[in-house]
This record gives sequence, C-alpha cells and structure tokens, in this order.
Amino acid sequence: MDFEAIKQAAQGYLPQMTKFLRDLIAIPSESCDEEGVIRRTIAEMKALGFDKAEIDPEGNALGWMGRGRRIIAFDGHIDTVGIGNIVNWEHDPYEGYETDDVIYGRGGSDQEGGVVSAVYGAKIMKDLGLIPEDTRILVVASVQEEDCDGLCWQYIHKEDGITPEFVVSTEPTDGGIYRGHRGRMEIRVDVKGVSCHGSAPERGDNAIYKMADILNEVRALNENTATEQDEIKGLVKMLDPKYNPEHWEDARFLGRGTITCSQIFYTSPSRCAVADSCAVSLDRRMTAGETWDSCLEEIRNLPSCKKYGDDVKVSMYMYDRPAWTGLKYETECYFPTWINKESAAHVQALVDAHKGLFGDKRIGHPSAMDKRDRPLIDKWTFSTNGVSIQGRYGIPCVGFGPGAESQAHAPNEITWKQDLVTCAALYAAVPMCYKPENRTDDVTVYRAGKTDTRFADD
Repeated sequence: MDFEAIKQAAQGYLPQMTKFLRDLIAIPSESCDEEGVIRRTIAEMKALGFDKAEIDPEGNALGWMGRGRRIIAFDGHIDTVGIGNIVNWEHDPYEGYETDDVIYGRGGSDQEGGVVSAVYGAKIMKDLGLIPEDTRILVVASVQEEDCDGLCWQYIHKEDGITPEFVVSTEPTDGGIYRGHRGRMEIRVDVKGVSCHGSAPERGDNAIYKMADILNEVRALNENTATEQDEIKGLVKMLDPKYNPEHWEDARFLGRGTITCSQIFYTSPSRCAVADSCAVSLDRRMTAGETWDSCLEEIRNLPSCKKYGDDVKVSMYMYDRPAWTGLKYETECYFPTWINKESAAHVQALVDAHKGLFGDKRIGHPSAMDKRDRPLIDKWTFSTNGVSIQGRYGIPCVGFGPGAESQAHAPNEITWKQDLVTCAALYAAVPMCYKPENRTDDVTVYRAGKTDTRFADD
C-alpha cells in the first residue's frame, strides 16, 4: 500500500472538505432537526460517486462503497447541541470563519468534521483501489446522538439489519486511537410530600426538604472516599480491588464513575404553600464493574431514600422523542460501558494505518499538541454511539476522529484543518490494514452487561 499516495490524496481534498464542513456548520442541526445536514451529506456522497447513498426511516444517512459481504463502517453523528448563551460566542456560531489552520463554528469538532473526513476517506479508497474485494464500506451520518447516544445504531442494527465487521467512530479523539469509554445512565428520583399553607409549614410534609437530604447524600456518593469511616462509600471505591475485584484495573483505565444532579423539578399549590412533590435528574457516569442494577440500587440504598421509604421512587428515564422523519423509537436511557482489547484486530488495523502514515505518536496542529502528549491508544472521557455498537451488541468498535474533546459543547468551537486531512487518510488506509484472519470472538475486555429484554442480545 502506498501510504504517501494516500496522504497526498487527502491533502488534495482539503479545499473540498473545508467547504463541506462549513456548509454543514451553517445549517443548524440540533437533535431531531437534522434534515438539512442529512440531505447535504447525501448530496456530497452522490457527487463523489458513492455506489449508493440513502436515508433510512430514522433519518440516518447511509453511504456505500464496494460490493463485498464484509462491512467496515465509519460512524459520525451529524447532530449538534445548541449554542447556549450567544454572548459567550465571539463570532456567529453558524456563519463562523476559517483561517489557514482552523474552522470555527458549532459542530466542527463535535462532530461534523468526523463525517466529512469519513466521506472523503471513502472517496480516497475508491480513487486508489483500497477497498478489498470481499468488503463494503459504509459511511453513516447518524442522528439523535446528542439526545440519546447509540439510539441510531439500535435502529441501524436491529431494524436496518446491518451488522458490520467493525465500526470506526469518528468522534473527536485529540489525535489518539480510542478503545473504549465509561457508560452512563439518566436516573430520576421522585419524592412525595403533602402541601399545606406556608404560614404553618408543620402541617405539611415538604418534598423539597426531603429531596435536599437525598441530594446531600448523592453529593457524598460522588465526593466521599471509601474508608471504613465513610457511611456512604464514594464512587472512587470502584478503583479499589477490595470493592471491585474483577474490574478494578479496567476502572483505573477508564477513570472512576461520577454522579451529579443535572435538573430539579417541583410541584406546589402556590408560592405560599409547602411543596407536595420534588424530582431530580441524576447524570451517572459508570466505570467498569458498575451495572444497570448496581447504579439504581446504590441510590435506593442511600440512608435518606430508605428513611423516606415509599415516598421515594428511583427510576430510569425513557427516551421517546421523534426523529426528524417523525419516527419514534423508544429506549431506556442506559448507555453501557465498554473496553476493547488493545490487541484486537480492528484496533490494530488503525494502529498499523497510523504507523504507516504518521508513525507511532499523536500528531496535530502545533496549537493542539499541548493536549496530545499522551499515549496513542487511549479512551474517551465522554460517551459515544459505541454504547450501542459495542456496549449493547458486541460489534467491535474503535475511535479516531478530528477535533478535540475539549471543544465539544463549548462556545467558540473550532476544529483543525490538518485533522480533517489526517483522519481522511487514516480511514482510507484502514480496510487494507485490517487482517480478518486475526479476528477473535473475545475482542472485549469489559461490557457492562444486559440492557433490557426488548433490545438486548444477551
């Protein structure tokens, strides 16, 4: 394989990639409102000569190259978060600007840049004859990830009936090759109270005060250590073989779990009355060794939850927002943890491609390198569609994408043009670097276990 020819081809497509990304950024595309960017992506795929470009019933764009049986997929979510407080932006988040080095605007790093590099990576494969005869390339511009990561791949796998040999996630990786990340859950706690006139609060039962007790203990769960003196053992305990004997090493690789209160709600007859209900949303990040059941039970077992008994309900959120196509595909808000073996064939395909193209160290624009002085093979801090691809279904997944995690959801978001070129080149080289004869059934170091009876394979 001529690695120099691949690099030259990727560099040659930089003007087209820049225009494509700026076009995508200019189209607001929050979750469930992605139609404009999906249709723009389909148009780009068709212009570049994809063998097939289609939109599935959920609204995902699927672009195909090649005719073989084996599928190697590249996934990038095309939706973005909102812009937040506009005063925090120095320039228009959709109009933006470009310099010789960067592209500015919402979605550049998270993660429309990954879609751009994947589309052009497939084009380079076709240009240079890099698609093995037994292989088809699938480029997915997926929807609703920011709202419900992995929902798109639940649909693609279960309803479209697509099971790739492996998937490359194009989420931003700061120049690294990522082989897993923590999972997460969206938990709700509801507390009942009894209202009364605010002039005599002792006649009622204030749900907000009850919730305050629970939230103090949730905070302790996140912040406490795990000594014998801690009545509430902190989540840091999962890094200790005493509390997590099977997976403490995996937990140290991924990082400890966390929990925080992200929303609060209440009901009350008036501002002159005691609140008769209170509810909160909890964002729970899960490390290796933590499961669906264990995370719910640790909240139910908090002293205040037990104290208030039947007045407390701990549950998991369900997601049921319709896609831009109108399709509603309900799922629970559970997103499993996963880690690959570093030696897995699909991980090594990216490693070999990177070494052939760029060497064994992370690369990037000089202004990005202060955050890239890390091992080439690592993990994400945040969550990706890998929660379904590998977490739910065990389809091998690995990450390499343009941009930086630190730019995700932040005002004044940028991505680096050099990253677009780097990623397009690496994607183009991956199929020929993949050695299917080295594939094994035990690529996963850790998966968080069952999801539910409606969607799970195990």
